[in-house]
Parts: sequence; structure tokens; C-alpha cells
Amino acid sequence: MSGNIQLLTDTLAGARAEGRSALIAYLPAGFPTVDGGIDAIKAVFDGGADVVEVGLPHSDPVLDGPVIQTADDIALRGGVKIADVMRTVREAHAATGKPVLVMTYWNPIDRYGVERFTAELAEAGGAGCILPDLPVQESALWREHAEKHGLATVFVVAPSSKDARLAEITAAGSGFVYAASLMGVTGTRESVGAQAQDLVERTRATTALPVCVGLGVSNAAQAAEVAGFADGVIVGSAFVKRMLDAPDEAAGLEAVRELAAELAKGVRGTA
Repeated sequence: MSGNIQLLTDTLAGARAEGRSALIAYLPAGFPTVDGGIDAIKAVFDGGADVVEVGLPHSDPVLDGPVIQTADDIALRGGVKIADVMRTVREAHAATGKPVLVMTYWNPIDRYGVERFTAELAEAGGAGCILPDLPVQESALWREHAEKHGLATVFVVAPSSKDARLAEITAAGSGFVYAASLMGVTGTRESVGAQAQDLVERTRATTALPVCVGLGVSNAAQAAEVAGFADGVIVGSAFVKRMLDAPDEAAGLEAVRELAAELAKGVRGTA
């Protein structure tokens, strides 16, 4: 194992060794601006996040709810490019030494070029990529280049995934498995629910990779609930909403730092 996938693996193992789940935060690049997005990632790391996923804003984010769609729209109107995403990864990783991944739909990578994208992401210090809409059976080219550059390939499993399909997906992935806690798009929920726990148990039966749960977690109590059965707790919309609701950028940074600190207590059972 080479590149920053090792840093990701060590970070998740370190959290497990402490008897807790890892806290994984999601923020889109270019939101509210490229510089502001980099500062927001530094703020959530400062608050206690272990890993950050940088979203690559997309004009047709089929799996994202209204909060992340709004942030993506702001970033795209601001002219965010893949080069800005790479800069975000580079500066956030360089400033913190923590693992930073990119979460993106397949189309932008396909257009940009797989070899170019993987080479640039590795050079920027990225730990890997989460690819929610890339079917495993069509992922050989991506995985070949990701492996060459020491990048993790994180696939998403859902409650609807049958056991044989789970085994196929987890065998192809690396870094960790992203378990979507419920069917539907991203967004905060009142409850994360039993579906997520069942999915984690079924996924763990197929792999030794850490299983991290996303979609719906927005507060310390929910983070503690998910931390009771998952290796990582992924929070996105709640961070983005804090930024959107803030009266100015400085207040937004303070808000996401505070939320990260609350969630970090949640995953440690000290909230």
C-alpha cells in the first residue's frame, strides 16, 4: 500500500484502536469560494474531524439533497474547476497532515481523463476518491490508475444491495466502504435508523475494510448512535447548512468548527 491511502488506513485504524468511530466530514470545493472552502476544511479538522471528503461540484448531483445542491450551485456560479478541487485537497492536506479524499460523480473524471485525474490527485496529497455512481463492473480502468498512484477507491453500498452484490462491491474497493444509511438523497434526518445497522453488519460479513455510514447524521446524538455500530460516521449536509445559514464567512467557519467538535464528542461517546 502506497501513497496517502496508507494515511487513510492508519487514521481509521487509529480511531478503532481508541475504541471509537472516525469522524468524516464532507464539504464541497469552491464553497463559498475556493479560499473559503479551504478554510472551512481546516476548521472542521481543527474541530475534530479525522478525515474530510472534498466534493467536486456537479451540475446534476443526482444523489445530493437540496442543501448540497445549493452549495454546489454557488461553487459552480463562482467558476470552480477541477484545478480548484486539486488545490483544495493540496492545501487542506498540507496544512493539517490529515487524509483528504475527493467525492465525485464519474462524468467529470471521464471528461478530464482518468490518468490525468489520478496523477494530479496523488500529487496533491489526496488519499483517494469516493465514486457514488461508478458501477463496479465498469471501474477497472479507474482502479488500475488509482492503484498505480496509491489512491483508495471507495464505493457506496445501499440498503437495497443484495449480499452477493455487497461482496462484489467490497472486493473491488479499498480504503473503506461508504454505507448509505437509507435510500434517497443526502440531507439531515430525524433518525438514522435500523436499516443502517443491518447494512453495516451485512457489509462487514463480506470484507475486512472499515464500514463508514453517511446520509442523515446531523448532531452528536445521531453520531453517537451510528458510532455504536460503524467504523466511521460521515456528515455532510449538516456542515454545509451551517455555512449556508451563517451571516458571513467568519461566522460560518466558527459554526462548522463547533459542529465538528460536537460530533467528535458524539463519536467518542462523551457528548
